[in-house]
Amino acid sequence: MNTSILAILFLIQCVFTLGLHFHPLDPLTPQEINKTSFIVKKSHLGNLKDLTFHYLDLEEPNKSHVLQWLSPNPSKKPPPPRRRSFVVVRAGGQTYELIIDLITSKIASSRIYTGHGFPSFTFIELFKASKLPLTYPPFKKSILDRSLNISEVSCIPFTVGWYGETTTRRELKASCFYRDGSVNVFTRPIEGITITIDVDSMQVVKYSDRFRKPLPEKEGNDFRTKHKPFPFSCNVSDTGFKILGNRVKWANWKFHVGFTARAGVTISTASVLDPRTKRFRRVMYRGHVSETFVPYMDPTYEWYYRTFMDIGEFGFGRSAVNLQPLIDCPQNAAFFDGHVAGPDGTAQKMTNVMCVFEKNGYGASFRHTEINVPGQVITSGEAEISLVVRMVATLGNYDYIVDWEFKKNGAIRVGVDLTGVLEVKATSYTSNEQITENVYGTLVAKNTIAVNHDHYLTYYLDLDVDGNGNSLVKAKLKTVRVTDVNKTSSRRKSYWTVVKETAKTEADGRVRLGSEPVELLIVNPNKKTKIGNTVGYRLIPEHLPATSLLTDDDYPEIRAGYTKYPVWVTAYDRSERWAGGFYSDRSRGDDGLAVWSSRNREIENKDIVMWYNVGFHHIPYQEDFPVMPTLHGGFTLRPSNFFDNDPLIG
Repeated sequence: MNTSILAILFLIQCVFTLGLHFHPLDPLTPQEINKTSFIVKKSHLGNLKDLTFHYLDLEEPNKSHVLQWLSPNPSKKPPPPRRRSFVVVRAGGQTYELIIDLITSKIASSRIYTGHGFPSFTFIELFKASKLPLTYPPFKKSILDRSLNISEVSCIPFTVGWYGETTTRRELKASCFYRDGSVNVFTRPIEGITITIDVDSMQVVKYSDRFRKPLPEKEGNDFRTKHKPFPFSCNVSDTGFKILGNRVKWANWKFHVGFTARAGVTISTASVLDPRTKRFRRVMYRGHVSETFVPYMDPTYEWYYRTFMDIGEFGFGRSAVNLQPLIDCPQNAAFFDGHVAGPDGTAQKMTNVMCVFEKNGYGASFRHTEINVPGQVITSGEAEISLVVRMVATLGNYDYIVDWEFKKNGAIRVGVDLTGVLEVKATSYTSNEQITENVYGTLVAKNTIAVNHDHYLTYYLDLDVDGNGNSLVKAKLKTVRVTDVNKTSSRRKSYWTVVKETAKTEADGRVRLGSEPVELLIVNPNKKTKIGNTVGYRLIPEHLPATSLLTDDDYPEIRAGYTKYPVWVTAYDRSERWAGGFYSDRSRGDDGLAVWSSRNREIENKDIVMWYNVGFHHIPYQEDFPVMPTLHGGFTLRPSNFFDNDPLIG
């Protein structure tokens, strides 16, 4: 059967199985997930011991093919991109990568991965590791020696990172907590015990019980509110947006929403309507959180390894919670389900993991009062109404509220709210005056130290501003002395001007913020406004982002070198989406954003990707206990000479 007939048949299949609103970047359907699993199990891998699915997602299709398929010109529309799935399984102690062709139902490629690092952990592995200490005799003795009840103990497995070992295995370290009626599990650590678990054999391979500390009190640590929840309402219409499959249309925006086990919510093919030409113009091809990095600043034996890369080690999507109507999302919200592959490869439904809603910001998109027209006071403005796409991921003790907010002025505001409960360690101190040593944190309650730590969320932003040929421009503000007073007839002595620098290579695309006033723009040098300005979008951070303070030779920093700069710009490569590398568990820093950027490829007038780190240095305070008030960070992508005038006016 020739390829054209095959393509036509596949198009018909897409219409019936994926719906009339099929999009090439639609997440795998439950049927496609199960089909992939079936094909893998029918292969030689199905006969191997302990076959486990660790990653199963749509293989990233060719970008140019996707854009051609989405072209509004029906005469030039090619066949749809082939639906393929990319799978990572483990069996017999090895990691296998496969690409499954969902049209031919065959394995297109298969190889054994032999590099550094391991795939993310499955829920079953984490569950088994959490239960293993409870049956381990030395641990049971340690609990008995502390006069504690083993039935009130909860153990939580943590990833262990990499510290220069030449060979590694899949390991977790379990830390344990004593509930005794408390629901805030993380606030009552059983200090001094470290349990190292070999995940593949699911056995304890190292056990340490070095000291004891008093258990923090359970009174006063309940994180549940004593007040009746106040319903979340935005006071806007519930008919302001349309959802067609995974496509969303609202006001002057149209975009695609997806959900994956690793990234969680993804935004794709976002375009904004030009009020002058009445045509949609491209802004962003793909956007999502690429990686998180949460290193704790306690170098002691029980804590040094707590340097989490949550997206690669656990999965942001896998950690997404069921959003609660009127609490997480308002009454006018529409909800999306997600589907991921379980450890056995079968599709699992995750209900209400994303919501979309109109939001009233109770401010003005613009306003002005003019009093200089004789006999008149003229006031005009427009309320700030936006569209929000939201997901919440709970990773251990922390909750991340991730928002993509689309505005009618053409801007995209990307925000993340951090909340949840602190990770603490037990101590004998009950008052700050007693402390005479470095405790690596803050005494937030009696016998309770909250450890200093960082949060970094690295965003992948494949911006296509009015097309693929884009450049990074640094608009630097420079002070100029007025030297020719007679010529200018001015009594001023200085002013500032703008000096624009275009980044040529990826080395120029690594940018520190805060050392000098600068605006960063992604521009399309091939497109101009009617009066000749280069079209673009600029990055507006909501606060000065934190960058890593760890030394370059520290092992966590070697793994997470992408946190040294808040902004990176790299050449587009569809295989480069995960800032910490694809296999981030026990990775060694030999894959990922810092390595890709070191190739120093050309980025002027090219298809490029911007990476932005939303970073926080978190010094805990007593108000963060027993539950942490929301801490906000984010940035805005705002049109800058993209339109001929304010699009709100038209």
